[in-house]
Amino acid sequence: MTTDLLRLVIFDCDGTLVDSQHAIAHCMDHAFAEHGLDCPGLEKTRTIIGLSLPEAIARLARPAVLDASLIDAVTNSYKSAFFTLRQSPDFFEPLFPGVLEVIETLDQRGWLSGVATGKARRGLDAVLERNNLSRRFVTLQTCDNHPSKPHPSMLEAAMSETGTDPRNCAMIGDTTFDIEMGRAAGMLSIGVAWGYHERETLEKAGAHAVIDHFDQLPDVLDGLWHTARHPA
Repeated sequence: MTTDLLRLVIFDCDGTLVDSQHAIAHCMDHAFAEHGLDCPGLEKTRTIIGLSLPEAIARLARPAVLDASLIDAVTNSYKSAFFTLRQSPDFFEPLFPGVLEVIETLDQRGWLSGVATGKARRGLDAVLERNNLSRRFVTLQTCDNHPSKPHPSMLEAAMSETGTDPRNCAMIGDTTFDIEMGRAAGMLSIGVAWGYHERETLEKAGAHAVIDHFDQLPDVLDGLWHTARHPA
């Protein structure tokens, strides 16, 4: 198959594939409290999900905290809290409805699948293994080796690994960071309405479409790709 025919769809993880908001907010509050900082709470934490952890914590802590060493300490406390939480027998981070079926449909239609996430690789691997998704993605990009979203570095690496062209790629995510990252990489950007940023903010960020249910993705994606490649 030639490079021009290879098509790649790249998914965000938190808020797109899995509903992790409560676990993230719990660990964020724990980390902030451990260092005597005001806990951000769920609603505020939802706004930064998708960013790399140090960037997310820095945004939540401003303007009260500008000290880089404290940001690093809170970051380490968060990682420790999440590792402990993940070992709990009642840990719950469910897939959103339709994920497995849609990835299978996309595969049948000739789309390769990948992930680009603000999670660390250890956290992403845990999610994929727990949900039997480890073999479904041909490229996995995490914050360990890249700048935070919305910088396009993760998407550029995904395209380089798979030999794909941005004209044949799409980013799927629930936050403005995902949409802006996809646009910066020159690919289609599709928002999902079940995640952590509102539909209106996704549209204002430049989403080519926003879907309400996962099973809408294959047809919307194919339609946008075909229109982009074969304009009237």
